[in-house]
Amino acid sequence: MAAVVRSRSALALAAVAMACAVPALTASIPDSAQAEQASTRPLVIAHRAGTSDFPENTVLAITESLKAGVDGEWLSVQASKDGVPVLYRPTDLSALTDGSGPVAGKTLDELVKLNAAYDFKGPDGSYPYRAHPVHIPTLEAALHVMPPGKQIYLDLKQAPAQHVVDAVTRLLDEKKAWDRVKLYSTDAEVTTLLSANARAQVAEARDATRQRLAEVVLEHTCRSTPPASSWAGFELKRQMTLEEKFTLGTGDAAVTAQLWTPQSVACFRSRSARTPIVMLAVNTPGDLRTATRLAATAVVVDSPRTILTGAQ
Repeated sequence: MAAVVRSRSALALAAVAMACAVPALTASIPDSAQAEQASTRPLVIAHRAGTSDFPENTVLAITESLKAGVDGEWLSVQASKDGVPVLYRPTDLSALTDGSGPVAGKTLDELVKLNAAYDFKGPDGSYPYRAHPVHIPTLEAALHVMPPGKQIYLDLKQAPAQHVVDAVTRLLDEKKAWDRVKLYSTDAEVTTLLSANARAQVAEARDATRQRLAEVVLEHTCRSTPPASSWAGFELKRQMTLEEKFTLGTGDAAVTAQLWTPQSVACFRSRSARTPIVMLAVNTPGDLRTATRLAATAVVVDSPRTILTGAQ
């Protein structure tokens, strides 16, 4: 009989043998470093530039979240048909705009004519930007409005991976901006391609992060640490399903899993006390306090105005 934890997006977390002995967790952070980190609030990063406050991944959202006091931006990137990186998240333009089809199916000239805020609802349920269009920005435009010293995380969201990786690489080469950005993707192929570039500050593969978190929390063991030059990003809390397999079938239970714990943080930082850990989906003041106690490097929030007001 075995139990498996998986996210509701059908990503497998780990297979856990229920009857085996549980090894001891050996990784630890030096007490002095842990105390120093835990006393500092994590950097607050606007998810999709603040997706709950303003139309996501737009220059408007970037500028407004900067006014709210964020320390950086988490931006979703795809590439146009003619190889220009732009800010957009869903697989189809109909999800947010007044257009349709994949981003890679349209040229930049076609994309910039669309209203990126077409489906954004205001607090009263209206669509305030249908009469006042907000356009899909290029990544170059986003870099231009970002002040020096602010964090920039680029989440590459497009398949096939090579198209968007090549587009982003060309722009970062042209702008000499590799040192300004950190790169992330849930697509293992994107991560592999980016990791081959020595200039890329890329998060380790999400599969590796998830596996290590599951091993620490469920098996109480730390078998590995992230590569020395990488960083890690994963949700502070995640809706998942615990699936237990029997000879005659399965049983499952829905859970809200918090895989970031003092033990898992210690495992990730057992190679270096300064390994960057970015905790996603930190959307309440309580979540921010938890992430602070866990010594997160940064937290990614949907509403910078809510989080920053609640944290003061």
